[in-house]
Amino acid sequence: MRTRAVDYLVQAVSALGVRHIFGVDGANIEDLYDAIFDAPDHVTGVVAKHEFSAATMADGYARTTGGLGVVAATSGGGAMNLVAGLAESFASRVPVLALVGQPPTLLEGNGAFQDTSGRAGAIDAVRLFGAVSTFCARVESAADLPDQLNRAVHAARRGGPAVLLLPKDVQQADVGDLARFRPPPREHRSDRAGIGRVRAALSTARHTGKIVIIAGDQVARDDARAELARLATALNAAVGVAPDAKDTYDNTDPGFCGVAGTMGHPELAAAIRSSALCLLVGTRLPVPTRAGLETSLADRTVASIGVAPPYLPTIHATSTDLSRTLADLADALDDGHTGSEHVPAAQPPTSLRVPASSGPGLRYRDVVETIDAALPEGTDVFADAGNTGAAVVHHLRVPRDGRFVVALGMGGMGYAFGAGIGSAFARHARTDAVRRTVVIAGDGAFYMHGMELHTAIEHALPVTFVVLNNNAHAMCVTREQLYYRDRYSFNRFRPAHLGSGIAAMFPGLPAFSVHTVGDLGAALRRCLETEGPSFLSIECDPDEIPPFLPFLTTVDQSRNPR
Repeated sequence: MRTRAVDYLVQAVSALGVRHIFGVDGANIEDLYDAIFDAPDHVTGVVAKHEFSAATMADGYARTTGGLGVVAATSGGGAMNLVAGLAESFASRVPVLALVGQPPTLLEGNGAFQDTSGRAGAIDAVRLFGAVSTFCARVESAADLPDQLNRAVHAARRGGPAVLLLPKDVQQADVGDLARFRPPPREHRSDRAGIGRVRAALSTARHTGKIVIIAGDQVARDDARAELARLATALNAAVGVAPDAKDTYDNTDPGFCGVAGTMGHPELAAAIRSSALCLLVGTRLPVPTRAGLETSLADRTVASIGVAPPYLPTIHATSTDLSRTLADLADALDDGHTGSEHVPAAQPPTSLRVPASSGPGLRYRDVVETIDAALPEGTDVFADAGNTGAAVVHHLRVPRDGRFVVALGMGGMGYAFGAGIGSAFARHARTDAVRRTVVIAGDGAFYMHGMELHTAIEHALPVTFVVLNNNAHAMCVTREQLYYRDRYSFNRFRPAHLGSGIAAMFPGLPAFSVHTVGDLGAALRRCLETEGPSFLSIECDPDEIPPFLPFLTTVDQSRNPR
């Protein structure tokens, strides 16, 4: 039987351990879907509603599995729609392989529809995608495919998307007797000298004062949670987390001191001020993670371990596999004087004090704490951008054995819908029991990409979509109020009844709207108990200020001018 380049690609994706390809079909990528149809036992094709969401599905799939996510799109507008999603993966170093169809080779530069060859004045897709990827190449012939694919996979595994541009005639070409694709071996880069310096700094600091660890999302990506806990125990360290890394450490452990940065907790700032050394693990400490901590960090030793050095000066050691590196450090630093068991803490970290809100609907803290109490162990949570995301990051304690993802690379609204669905595909395929994913977003994000709900319904995925509906782009409303004298608003919407609307669109889907905390608890239980997807709209106040440090600082300064 004839083997085409697209058949080779599907076989290669399967060999990489990937079971789903996310995308939107179209003329210049349809041959790939034809090949997927011929390999039903190996790879499933998932058609999204929009290429941005297809890219975020691949991103969420990769973050949950620790492996590669794969997205496919046709040429022209389909390819352009991938850019924002791939930019998030690029900024957050998520390994994604993008397969992008192109017009036939002979038509490039000759007026082809959706030409992005860069010839005769056409858009140059290599330059375009090169800005949001770790590798981008146009595959000129079927014979070139194995080498280009190998290079793409290698680049993606180093952190970020890799893009292959595939002309339609190349996709259809016979690959002849090419050997089956063999995934390149994974590489582990470790800076022995740097790790030695970090170990020495930790050894010195543990005898002179307290050590504080701030964990980043690389800990989750490298499946190094247990090793982080071992190291924290060996050092008797307090542990804080980056906003996008709440699942890296037990949120009920007595050593847990909350979230760092703009959505952070006072316990972590206080711990750093009284420490001898702060160890950053798997985070570069970008502004959202270090806001409010700069002065304290500048006054003490800071060490770091991770794939890339932080933005602040540190004693840095490179590691692309934190599970190995942290295990080795824990072994070297465990002097047998610390216990290995912790008693769960009774209370979460102290919440930031926000101004009282008197508008309609529920308050952020009440909503998130009610959700917190309802989530079973193992639940995965995907939070979207904006005031809703800030409230979730600050108030939610991540369920044990669950993933927590918030996109801070680009902060694109609507990311969580696709990413949560991609993660649910991975979880659903790899576990015997139902493992629920909960997407929490605002109505502004819902209007952008919330119709991916349709994809979850099509595949009967165990995803609950929770939309905090304040009929506004609420973070922009808050900014108008605080920074532009509240003279106008471009960001308030006419009221919409999302729960009723979704229920009418999708008969049989459990869909609810709630206005009180009591109703919220009951509706949540029904949503979480259903086998497939469910939808919950919660009415909230667009004028409530969330637990977000820049806003609260502005409020405080306005009340106490110098």
